[in-house]
Amino acid sequence: MNRLSSQNSLYLQQHSDNPVDWYPWGEEAFAKARESDKPMLISIGYSSCHWCHVMAHESFADPYIAKLMNTHFVCVKVDREEHPDVDRTYMESVQMMNGHGGWPLNVFCLPDGRPFAGGTYFPPDDSKGYSLVPWPQLLTRVSDYFKRKRNELEENAEAIIGNLQAANSVPLSVHEEVRKEHFFQALDSLLEAADEEFGGFGDAPKFPPAMALDFLLSMRATATVELMNPDRAEAIDTVVSKTLRAMALGGLFDQIGGGFARYSVDRHWHIPHFEKMLYDNALLLRSYTLGWLRYKDPLFAAVVAETIEFLQRELKLPSGAYASALDADSEGGEGAYYIWSPEEIRKILGEDAEAFGEAYCISKDGNFEDSGKSLPMLVDGRPEERERWTAARKQLLEVRSKRAAPARDDKAIVGWNALLATALAEAGFAFDRKDWLEEAESVCQWLQRGQMEQSPAPHLQYGKQWGGRALLDDASYTVQAYLTLGSRIEWIRPGSSAEWIESARSALANLLIDFEDPQAAGYFYTARNHANPVHRGKEWMDHATPSGNSVLLGLLADFAMLDSEGPWQEQYQRLEAAFSGVIERAPHAACRALESMVNRATGVARISLPSKPDWAVLQSLLSDRPWRRVFLLPGEMERYELCVGTSCSEPSPDPASTIDKL
Repeated sequence: MNRLSSQNSLYLQQHSDNPVDWYPWGEEAFAKARESDKPMLISIGYSSCHWCHVMAHESFADPYIAKLMNTHFVCVKVDREEHPDVDRTYMESVQMMNGHGGWPLNVFCLPDGRPFAGGTYFPPDDSKGYSLVPWPQLLTRVSDYFKRKRNELEENAEAIIGNLQAANSVPLSVHEEVRKEHFFQALDSLLEAADEEFGGFGDAPKFPPAMALDFLLSMRATATVELMNPDRAEAIDTVVSKTLRAMALGGLFDQIGGGFARYSVDRHWHIPHFEKMLYDNALLLRSYTLGWLRYKDPLFAAVVAETIEFLQRELKLPSGAYASALDADSEGGEGAYYIWSPEEIRKILGEDAEAFGEAYCISKDGNFEDSGKSLPMLVDGRPEERERWTAARKQLLEVRSKRAAPARDDKAIVGWNALLATALAEAGFAFDRKDWLEEAESVCQWLQRGQMEQSPAPHLQYGKQWGGRALLDDASYTVQAYLTLGSRIEWIRPGSSAEWIESARSALANLLIDFEDPQAAGYFYTARNHANPVHRGKEWMDHATPSGNSVLLGLLADFAMLDSEGPWQEQYQRLEAAFSGVIERAPHAACRALESMVNRATGVARISLPSKPDWAVLQSLLSDRPWRRVFLLPGEMERYELCVGTSCSEPSPDPASTIDKL
């Protein structure tokens, strides 16, 4: 056992039996590096990461390799979900050095933590033909270079830190503000990059492009108000529908148990990398809800319902929050929990087995590696075909539940739970499911309890003890969750919207103080009392989740409409101007910011309600008008009043005529 055995992190516990003398991230590791004057090896991953497991088994569990690591380095193991700020710093560093990154992330650093070299997975030898330097050979090379040419490594580290600091400043734009043409340039760039045959963007591997789809749908909304030509509208419809359907019918979506895996290893969305992350499923819930509001495709509605069932069945914790992830591996290896042979299907379904196999691509040849087994993928996505096999899928799910399940990482991450609360609130109202909105309220109450214990809200929770760093993502996602809930909560809790909107306003005010940069536009990733000792950075680009600055942009736009007395409009304009250069140069990586700007340009609406609103009419008609963000708030008169920005229409006793004015 090493120093990791007492850590809460499941990922660190997975390495507690390694012969490597691991340190957890913290001052003890830095003190040891200073004292011994050895370089640091900082190895970052997460509990559900398949290739992290592979490298741990091949190298970190090997006594000879461990001895090399212990002799020449101070070795630090980091859970990226515990310390995403640390992960971001070293990931950006490795991407600068190599042009790409990933996990496991292995970074060689000076004794003070500044990086000078690194990479991702390295094999223990060259027997597998990966064309990668074997890990033991790399360790020896780095150690030798550190002893002989340390000055060069010092210069390299200084240059990397300088580049990281420079990245805090956004690229300059030729415009002082975002203009309408920015939206259409970004739109056209995305449409050109779309995979016309299989949906999504680019080639394999393919990640679910939630933020890009949400931006495309926000732009599609502008066609409704005659700001876009029909050709662009048709192109958006094709790309969004094809992508949502392809992901829903392939192996990326768990056809038996619901929920999405992390990404597809192929272009066709057939075979995934099997870990299931809370943030992916939260973001895709929102995308499928927005897609259903636009296209009313029954497949999208089914995906939303089955994903929520999966989350509540397999990730919900006793605290009311949701766990972070399910592992990619289980007994039998990666994906073993999810694949089937024709014989297994026949034993369960009897005479229906052959037809089910044809419907879900389960054959004697198999489609998963050389296992002779198949991952279910639906050939025919018509509603009646999925409905035909509902009972069969339930039978298979019951049998599958008796298999050795992938491990669950029970840490509850504030930001990821906030993303889920936002998605549940939007889905609940869109699909007329009060229970989903109630679940969103429950998650927000969990978030609120944590915020009351520490301000700003901490990053994650183990059991009853809050811990970790306060991060901009957590803070901005939490405000977004409160605000989204506040916009719909009158439906199930009359009179309670003011409480949630005030919680959002208060949390946003604290955020602007805790994460501000007094010298420049944009907000730091870490709060002022939790700065990273190596580098305090800003996040402008979306990655697997939207950047905190891009979400903040939308929040400021909303509050500029809701609260004219606050500083929101001024702060919005400053942040929007900073994003203009990002959008000009890398629109694909700024989709959430673009969506926020498009929503503001379209106009955020507020409908003031009478004491007894006609919710059936409101829910039905607003679901048919997905092109504008609408807040439903109690009013001061027994009429409906629509306001968009500072412009309000004549109050009316008729909800339908009020909504028609949208």
